[in-house]
Amino acid sequence: MPESARNIRLPDADYWREQINCQFACPVHTDSRGYVRAIAQGNDEEAYLIARGPNPLASICGRVCGAPCESECRRGELDQPVAIRALKRYVCEQFGPEARKDGGQSLVQFLTRAAARHGHRQCEGREELLPLLQALTGGEIEKIEGKSVAIIGSGPAGLATAHDLALMGLAVTIYEMEPVLAGMLALGVPEYRLPRDLIRAEVEVITAMGVQAVTGCCVGKDISFAQLRSRHDAVVVAVGAKKSRELNIPGSNAQGVLGGVEFLRDVSLGEAPELGKKLVVIGGGNVAYDVGRTVLRQISVDAARTAMRTEGVGQVHLVSLESLEEMPADDLEIIEGDEEGIVRRNSMGPKEILTDEQGRVRGVLFQRCLRVFDEQRRFSPIFDENDTEEIPCDNVLISVGQAFDLDFIDAGSDGIKMARNGLIECDPETGVTSAADVFVAGDLAYGTKLLIHAVASGKAVARAIYHALTGKRITAQELELHFPQARYRREPGYEKIGRRAVATAPVRERITSTSHEVEHGFAADDARCEASRCFDCGVNTIFNGEKCVLCGGCVDVCPQKCLRIVSLREITEAAGDVSDACTAQLAGCPAEDASAIIKDENICIRCGLCAERCPTGTITMERFHFEEKPKCLVD
Repeated sequence: MPESARNIRLPDADYWREQINCQFACPVHTDSRGYVRAIAQGNDEEAYLIARGPNPLASICGRVCGAPCESECRRGELDQPVAIRALKRYVCEQFGPEARKDGGQSLVQFLTRAAARHGHRQCEGREELLPLLQALTGGEIEKIEGKSVAIIGSGPAGLATAHDLALMGLAVTIYEMEPVLAGMLALGVPEYRLPRDLIRAEVEVITAMGVQAVTGCCVGKDISFAQLRSRHDAVVVAVGAKKSRELNIPGSNAQGVLGGVEFLRDVSLGEAPELGKKLVVIGGGNVAYDVGRTVLRQISVDAARTAMRTEGVGQVHLVSLESLEEMPADDLEIIEGDEEGIVRRNSMGPKEILTDEQGRVRGVLFQRCLRVFDEQRRFSPIFDENDTEEIPCDNVLISVGQAFDLDFIDAGSDGIKMARNGLIECDPETGVTSAADVFVAGDLAYGTKLLIHAVASGKAVARAIYHALTGKRITAQELELHFPQARYRREPGYEKIGRRAVATAPVRERITSTSHEVEHGFAADDARCEASRCFDCGVNTIFNGEKCVLCGGCVDVCPQKCLRIVSLREITEAAGDVSDACTAQLAGCPAEDASAIIKDENICIRCGLCAERCPTGTITMERFHFEEKPKCLVD
């Protein structure tokens, strides 16, 4: 069967939504295309409103989000994705809480006023702040009064839950075991990636909404889980994975072996442990790189203090099971780690941590890793035990994953059903557990994912709590429309513009301090240029089959060769590869003498040349518009 006839789908509303790859990939459905195009057009304030709308931690995400929107950006099919995260940072630095003298306390009022000036936007998801505010203040959604919620943990999931619950009128108290709010954002993400002033400003927006916080409070020690449940109408368990997973190899408990997560925490709190001259970091993910790059900076700081820096001092080996291509760390982390002097060793697994007579670490014995995953992509490493290498070192930092600490919960007395893995059994979509008043948010609900997944989880849990306390569900009324773009134009040469590199500090500068920022962000001109690379995937080519004369002009003029005219017979013979809806619509068509236009959306650059070339007006460029306005449904 010809490849052009495979995977055929006739467009519907879901299809058009999915075409906006970046928004569809975002767990909170941020209209990244919307704010990128607003930046390209010089509308920075509107861009910020779009970026902040569904995301209470937009400024933080502008620095450290894993950016699934960027991974799915259609521009990447042509050359490289649009630098979406850096563009979010650009507008947040102008209008976010970090740009405000009051530390962000007036941000919600600003959002409300500014949104009124800009009116409705093109692709508003159900998580948008303004429609929710309007629904809450306009009486469409009733605020909850006289009810309170406790949130254990102030990481991104806890903060997002608190933000939305406060909007809904609930009294919210966060219980945080650490001396500062924001959980591992403040204690696990290095300051050179995420400035602490920015975190404080983002958190102040949420506390200014009336959210109370009790820091230095360890649930299970300073207050029991049962006491929290008796004080509050609902409890959200939003603790993160804050314990380093241990290695089950000889010597793993030797003096000088440290957990990577614990090391990052200690550095953030100014309690960095003494390190030797040569170190090994075991792991290949982003946290391992956070550890390794922080170690380099810590050694540099210590050496500067003692003026003892010499050749060979401060050598950091980062050793991972995975090959370079398989490493889970972001490409940027790997590149910047290489620039800063991390000695990367791939396809090696630890066999034993070697010690001296005093029980201190003296090195690690590694063995060659031949395979990390089996044919089903399950973790199943195979080693060559005869191919070994010893790496001498003074310290070993373990960063092979994180674990949760739920010692404060007694499943029997608390009446909470636990899963086989020792975690709380719950619905990962809503955080609902076997106890009507207990909810789970963030990594604890579904496993370790990205920051933005934690934000989405927190927002979903807030809505689940609203339903539990009121019997009403916050849902959305949907509206979808297409608007013809009579004068559709793009920036000259937009398809030829290469991705703008984000400015970074020189290596010699950035490794001298744990707080010296690596990325500087975009200047205005660079931001406009980078944003102009966006294909604006909310604009679609719409075909009117009744007008088409099959001249083939659209096929001939398409620079990406994404259009093709095929016989209907080719499509109907490929019925096994098309959707049921498509098959139903094609039933009864005269396959013998009919034709169809097939479009490959993945490579379309939205240039509009096909519409310009069409002599009959068969093809129009139309902008897809949808709104999801919050409303309540009673069960």
